[in-house]
Parts: sequence; C-alpha cells; structure tokens
Amino acid sequence: MKFKCKILVTGCGGDIGQSIGKLLNNHVDDLYGIDISNKNAAQFIYNNFSLGERCTNENFISFLTNFVQENKIDFIIPVSEPELRFFSEHNIHDNIGGAKLITASLFALEIGFDKLKTAIFLKDNNLPFPKTQNVNEVDQLSFYPVILKSRTGSGSSQVYVVHDNETFQYLKRVNSEFIVQEYLDDTHGEYTCGVFRSSKGEIRTIILKRELTGGFSGYGEVIIDNSIVSVLISIAEKLNLKGSINVQLRITSKGPVVFEINPRFSSTVLFRHLFGFKDVIWSIEDALGLPISKYTANAIGKKFYKGFNEYIS
Repeated sequence: MKFKCKILVTGCGGDIGQSIGKLLNNHVDDLYGIDISNKNAAQFIYNNFSLGERCTNENFISFLTNFVQENKIDFIIPVSEPELRFFSEHNIHDNIGGAKLITASLFALEIGFDKLKTAIFLKDNNLPFPKTQNVNEVDQLSFYPVILKSRTGSGSSQVYVVHDNETFQYLKRVNSEFIVQEYLDDTHGEYTCGVFRSSKGEIRTIILKRELTGGFSGYGEVIIDNSIVSVLISIAEKLNLKGSINVQLRITSKGPVVFEINPRFSSTVLFRHLFGFKDVIWSIEDALGLPISKYTANAIGKKFYKGFNEYIS
C-alpha cells in the first residue's frame, strides 16, 4: 500500500530514524527527513533530506512550521527522544504548521520519559514493578546489587550496576538526579516488547527475547508468553494509550517485571515490521482515519541479527 501523503521524519539520522526511513520508502512516495547533522547515513536513505534545528534552539518550532508549510507536509513522525520530550513538556501533541504529529499519547510520554513515574505508575496499577527511589533519598542500602540510572536519560551509558556501598556513595555524589532501582535478575533473559493501541482501542503486541550489543538489541527471537502479553495489555489500557510504545522487562520470581516504558518507536522497529508487527504503518493508517491493516502474529521462533550498511559519497 502506498500512502498518498507527505511524511516528515525528524531526528532521522539515528538508528530508529534510519530504520523508519527504510521501511517507509516502500510505502510513501513523498518521504522527507530532517536531522541536526548530515554526518550519518540518513541522507542516503531519505531522498528529501535536510538539516534542521535542535529542539533547544529558540527557532525550533518556527523552523519546523516553515518547513512543513513550504513542503506541504501532511504528517510529522518525530523519533528523536529530546524532541519527543520537548513536545511532551510543551504540551504539543496535535499538529505543527498544519501537519499532524504521529506520536504516542501525551500521558504515555509523561510516564515513559520519567523512570520514577514509570515505577510509581506500575505500582499504582497493581503491576509488578522494581522498587525505585530518588538516589538522594537513600542514605544506606541493605542489599546489593542495585541499578543506578538517570531518571530521565536514555541508553545504557547512564546505567550502572552497583555491588558495594563505596561505589554507591560515589555515584550518588556525582549523580544526585539519578534513581536507585532494584536489580532484576537476568537469568531468564531480557525482553523488548512492542505495544500498539489504535484510536478505537485495539491492542497488538510483539515480544522479542533479546541480547544487547553495544547498548542496542543486536540479536533477538520472537517468543510468545501469555503472562507478558497480559502485562502489556494492562499497561496499554491503564495508559489509555494511543499509538506505539516499547516496553522492556525481565522475568523474575514475581513474573514479568517492567523496568522501562519507552514512549516511542523502538530501535527494533524495522525487524518488527519484517515480522508483521507494522506499528509505523498502523499509526499512519490510524492518523488517516483508515482501518488498520490486519496483524497475523505468526513469526514465533523467528530471529533477528543487527547488521550494518556502509555508504560512500
């Protein structure tokens, strides 16, 4: 299916933006991409590639508005986490310059972008949760290991597994805005899960048991686990989700325990698309008011391997 509309992907230079560009090239005739740098492969993926402004720049919204109006853009898909945080914090969720934004709903953005709020949300909704506190509220710990990580940051570069009090006290001093979180045993592996909920309330999920390579999902396998599906459906309903999110969890003695909700398309978005979980396409169909395409969850046991492409100019 080809969409007869113009779509702009912002923050297109990262791994998620490049993956979305690759899959949308087969579905959109007029695909545009913007990034703050041209020192990435996005310029080879997006035929209509342009440099843009940082969301910290005071001209960010006016630049986007002008770009949308000059190019008659119909939809904007922001994939950069700083941009999504900006839109969430400024209550921008409908449109920019007449182009409709395709993002997860605002409450999902609010909860997912704050890891302490994520844990509180899970606890308040009777879902398994990792014990979590602001690090500056903890003087001493009676058990190790624990996780120290940024309350609002993303990626593995700001995540520490701490095994002793000396390390804990040091990291606490230099990272006073961090949270301290119960360590979840990874004996049974780590899972990254796609969750999509349409504007009419239909929920679709996919579960990938993964292994990390350099902070990214380098290998994974599609699995089915009804206990995980139940948690994912509950999260979508309690968030009153509209759109797509990514949920990360581990299996413990308490069952599946979620430690992060990422309110955006995942770095595994292209793999999931190839497995039939086409949440980008469904999001566009939903935004257009079209019936969302059929989903047949028949990829159980299929595996993905993250590779790389080289480009020269």
